[in-house]
Amino acid sequence: MIVQRILTTVATTLCIALAARAADGSPAYNFLNITPSPKIYALGGVNISAVDADLLATEQNPALLGQEYNNRLGISYMRYIADSNLASIAYSHSAGSRGAWSASVRYFGYGTIDRTDVSGNTTGTFSPKDLAIGAMYSHDITDMLRGGIAIKGLYSSYDSYSAFALATDIGINYYDPDRDLSLSAAVVNLGGQIKRFDNSYDRLPVDVRLGWTQSFPGLPVRFSITAWNLTKWKLPYYETGDGSDGQKPQLKSGFGSNLFRHLVFAADLVPSEKYYICLGYNYKTRTDMSTYSRNFLSGFSLGAGLDIGGWGVGLAFAQPHSGATTFMVSLSADLDKIIRN
Repeated sequence: MIVQRILTTVATTLCIALAARAADGSPAYNFLNITPSPKIYALGGVNISAVDADLLATEQNPALLGQEYNNRLGISYMRYIADSNLASIAYSHSAGSRGAWSASVRYFGYGTIDRTDVSGNTTGTFSPKDLAIGAMYSHDITDMLRGGIAIKGLYSSYDSYSAFALATDIGINYYDPDRDLSLSAAVVNLGGQIKRFDNSYDRLPVDVRLGWTQSFPGLPVRFSITAWNLTKWKLPYYETGDGSDGQKPQLKSGFGSNLFRHLVFAADLVPSEKYYICLGYNYKTRTDMSTYSRNFLSGFSLGAGLDIGGWGVGLAFAQPHSGATTFMVSLSADLDKIIRN
């Protein structure tokens, strides 16, 4: 009966998400699509089925949270494109015999921007920022099936304008430890603005996502495929070629192009519980940067992590554009293990 109620809720929410996205031309709050987890960032930026990534990775899918994250703390920082800075902190704890909860704060600062009047005269500076404060709960429905829900309060301040929104994520995960198989589904960023910047209403980037992660006998590698942006099939883009004079941009909207812009591929080398190395490829990121300034690394991401004595460090690197190199670093702590040691 509990499983039936969970699946009914997921199906209903999927319908709501599809309807919301159909009317959504240009959603705001796209900072929500930037993960605070170095491992997820290295796995292509989107992954809802990596069951043992880290506490910060649970923001991808609340069903990834569980009692294995009892009394955990995670902190991350990323120097993003231009002068943008992203910082996150999260804490989690078990709840009863089959549940877990967490609380988190995510900060997004976009550097200092000149303030100008209608004539173009500089009148000062301002620092736009976004803040996401979240709470999450998960519950083990069976030994292999887990569901979760997250609530997020979103505050934005851009000069003299401010806005507040509420959003929710729901997810479900099936994990078979004998086959090391993880299957997930999630609906993220359902909600809306409570306080607007002005008279216009900004929609949240509602999305439906599916994920598969699995290793195979004899290989210390987990492979992942994540499907996202599933509320909209067509994701066209313009290919500008090498920037030669007179070369016209070409619209790319064929079946293969649309298919691969929905998929993120990743491999996670885990020869030991103490460290990992991972690689991701996000075709949408690469094609979004389709100008001639794109380089070979666009769309690829790389990361590594180390866990010793309850302390963990994670690093991730990506260069989506030739002029934009991004680094992310995290520190995690298993407080129970540290206290015992």
